Amino acid sequence: QVQLEESGGDSVQAGGSLRISCTASGYIFGRGRGCVAWFRQAPGKEREGVASITSVDGAPYYTDSVKGRFAISQDVEKKTVYLQMNNPGPEDTGMYYCAATPYLNPCTALVEGYFPYWGRGTQVSVSS
Repeated sequence: QVQLEESGGDSVQAGGSLRISCTASGYIFGRGRGCVAWFRQAPGKEREGVASITSVDGAPYYTDSVKGRFAISQDVEKKTVYLQMNNPGPEDTGMYYCAATPYLNPCTALVEGYFPYWGRGTQVSVSS
């Protein structure tokens, strides 16, 4: 079983910075293959993909709205994936979820239905 737990969510002013974390426990996919992603959901809105990282080599992917502002990274030894949020705006407010899948295609498609493992979320609130 794979369990994911997010942490680091907080209130931050627009233009500031914040880093949230996703720590995994339990079985890790063989050979480090698979994908870990961040999704977010604002009140009254559908959940959307934000960024993903291919576990075997750390290759990142970002949705256009956060490209150049957010950075995803991983620490394999700590079994942790990070999302560094630079220059966030109110549009970045939401509950941020960590998700994992043994498949590679969802890494760039960010289709939540293909991610079987999810954390419970961490709240990020950006004020202007």
